[in-house]
Amino acid sequence: MKFRWETEFKETEIGEIPKEWEVSKIGIFYRLQYGITATSSEFGNCRLLRQTDLKEGMIDISSVPYSEVSEDEIQKYLLKEDDLVISRIANVGSIGYVSFEALNSLDKPLIFGSYLLKFEKIKEIHNKFTFYFLLSPQMQDYIKSIADGSTRQNTNAKVVAEFPLYVPPLPEQSRIATVLSWFDDLIEVKKRQNEILEKTAMAIFKSWFIDFEPFKDEEFIFNEELGKEIPKGWEVRLIEKEFNLIKGKKCKLSDNYFEGYSPYLLIETFKTGKIEFWTIEKEPRVDENDVVLVADGESSGKVLRYQKGILGSTLLTLKPKRENFVELKHLIYLTLKFYEDDLMSHRTGSAIPHLDKDFLKSFLILLPPSHILQSFHSLVEPLFQKIILNQKQIMTLRKIRDTLLPLLVFGKLRVEEV
Repeated sequence: MKFRWETEFKETEIGEIPKEWEVSKIGIFYRLQYGITATSSEFGNCRLLRQTDLKEGMIDISSVPYSEVSEDEIQKYLLKEDDLVISRIANVGSIGYVSFEALNSLDKPLIFGSYLLKFEKIKEIHNKFTFYFLLSPQMQDYIKSIADGSTRQNTNAKVVAEFPLYVPPLPEQSRIATVLSWFDDLIEVKKRQNEILEKTAMAIFKSWFIDFEPFKDEEFIFNEELGKEIPKGWEVRLIEKEFNLIKGKKCKLSDNYFEGYSPYLLIETFKTGKIEFWTIEKEPRVDENDVVLVADGESSGKVLRYQKGILGSTLLTLKPKRENFVELKHLIYLTLKFYEDDLMSHRTGSAIPHLDKDFLKSFLILLPPSHILQSFHSLVEPLFQKIILNQKQIMTLRKIRDTLLPLLVFGKLRVEEV
């Protein structure tokens, strides 16, 4: 790759760009199409992309629900590879790029909902460049500054069509998109590696602690608390007997890092790995192997891991009461992850759901003799260490990408060769 720093600029409404770049508007290059009003469900003949399924420009495939619409509607609102969508309600400006990998991982056609607008190209431009341009901090700030609505921001196709679009020559658009895509593609590869590693750890857990496959030839006894036979010598324990439940808290926060500060962990931090806030507070601290649960909100009961910092107020962590019993963290994480649906179905509160802490405290866990726990730990520990390493590399790649993105899409740093 070959880069150079630009020295000659012209002023625009949201920043300097190279003198030879075109100053245009979204509506010159795209027609904007409203999405379909449809109901999401657990089954259907298509998948329905919502604005909540967009996470930092990527489509969170795991959260995209099904829907049932007519075949004509599927064709009218179908999303194809290289399509671009933008949120027009609530989280205005959230961008989604439809990649081959995203489409290929779905079992049904993908359509887009009414809170989204699709960009239909009417003049030659590189969609991936437009995607990165709209994702830039300058454009995100611009979009939010003009969104209507005091309590619920919103916009429409006419307003989006007037958004500025700064256009380098097509070959340079392609080079910029190629450089930034390299980071995003590598991030996605590492994310998929982590999914496979966690599924492998879960398969080992299920074999050992649900199906008891390595222990078929041992003596079993019936356990009344679990209502099934378990290997002789294994214990059934309440979570509250083995773990302290420690709730996160609200802290004084900073947007920037200072020496001695720690990441402040929110639910979104665990989803994206992106650190938004920092705090000087020292507790409650968690490390990458600690088990964290969502305590408040729509995802109450969800089991999280792989972040290090100070726990936010909507989260709680489980700390083993036994000293130096680190092997228990992998077992409890996989146990709770296996029964995550049960945890998420036991909630309190009507307006704002909360994790049912009494249910969690009374949750039963199966503990094998120490030598079996040690053997299990030796099998899954390398998997989790690789996941943590990947997570750290993802954060580094994302930081580099986020640094380069505004420099490239505003022409401060020019890509001459890839």
